[in-house]
Amino acid sequence: MTRWLAEYAWLPDHAEPTPDVLIEAEAGRVTAVTPLVGGGAAPAGVEVLGDAVRLPGLTLPGLANAHSHAFHRALRGRTHGGRGDFWSWRDVMYDVAARLDPDSYLALARAAYAEMALAGITCVGEFHYLHHGPEGRPYADPNAMSAALVEAAAHAGIRLTLLDTAYLTASVDGAELVGTQRRFGDGDALRWVERVDAFRPENDHARLGAAIHSVRAVPAEQLATVAGWADRNGVPLHVHLSEQPAENDACRAVHGCTPTRLLADHGVLGPHTTAVHATHPTSADVALLGDSRTGVCLCPTTERDLADGIGPARRMAEAGSPLSLGSDSHAVVDLFEEARAVELDERLRTRRRGHFSPAELFTAATVAGHAALGWGDAGRLSVGDRADLVTVRLDSARTAGVPPVGAFFAATAADVTHVVVDGRTVVADGRHRTVDVPTELRHAIQDVTA
Repeated sequence: MTRWLAEYAWLPDHAEPTPDVLIEAEAGRVTAVTPLVGGGAAPAGVEVLGDAVRLPGLTLPGLANAHSHAFHRALRGRTHGGRGDFWSWRDVMYDVAARLDPDSYLALARAAYAEMALAGITCVGEFHYLHHGPEGRPYADPNAMSAALVEAAAHAGIRLTLLDTAYLTASVDGAELVGTQRRFGDGDALRWVERVDAFRPENDHARLGAAIHSVRAVPAEQLATVAGWADRNGVPLHVHLSEQPAENDACRAVHGCTPTRLLADHGVLGPHTTAVHATHPTSADVALLGDSRTGVCLCPTTERDLADGIGPARRMAEAGSPLSLGSDSHAVVDLFEEARAVELDERLRTRRRGHFSPAELFTAATVAGHAALGWGDAGRLSVGDRADLVTVRLDSARTAGVPPVGAFFAATAADVTHVVVDGRTVVADGRHRTVDVPTELRHAIQDVTA
């Protein structure tokens, strides 16, 4: 058994953190959560042993990064030299994608996932479409790139939901994949199913999910094939949705409806589906997402980096869509920044304050994100759930004098000091226990950008 004594801990269904909490775990699961009387004195029947690990600051359940493209980490700081938009950024992204192979992908993803661990992320959803070799030729193992990601997450010490992504066409009108895009494609949805069915992660830390890249990348008549595979296997399904106005316009031109309506008509929406971005939905789209209880993953730091726009987060939440968070292109890896940006961007959009409470932002960063990735037993400090703990300093230059409830408006990833995943310490005193993160990032990025 392992015990931790948290100065403050944010417990389920609490509007703010609780002081002096003893957390116990065994075999990777929380076995007891005991708020102590003020000053650290134990109530009757509870013994605080001397071997309990003291956690000064605020302890949270593990943070969930519900949307990642690991290889995009190599683009940070390299796409800001001039004007442009999402589409010009995408060309630079393709240049990096063209250079990766299973070995270099493993090195880059290992370093990127270890950076996430340093930021308090205990689970990541990898939206994975870089499947094949140059010119689209499959590797001897058609899932070699998938296996590299599973291994990378194991090395970094975090859990992974591999969202294997169907990416079949270049545009809504069905244009063929060309250039680097050929590495993404399986030909059609049935061949995508055949490849995905042949891969099963062998590690307990990884699970398989599915993704539709977008309505640009999967023909309408094949959407149900991908969604049906996810439903039969009981796994989460994710999809990029209305990230750009151009996507909406193209969908209307070809199909006479919005992307959300098209997905609804083909059985894609539902409580096990997460729409990523949903930056430009119509009012009718918001209602379709909410009525079907389709989740929405917001990625504010990427959405602003790519000049995508600001989505109607509050309206989508009120309509019934659970909100989660992702770092997407990894322009920033900081779930605290993603969380507060949900509120702050809404202020910019509406010119009013006070849209999301700290508890709502906490939920989006923790339990909602884990649920979106198929880990319903994570994201809470409660008995029976996974023993994931993230401790944040309350005495740094950023957090000194800040009440614990204000952490999501003050802290950054740099304030994370201690990270436990499934009961195992991955980060201690702000350092990853097995990965030299800056060095490995530098080398891995040099290998694919030099």
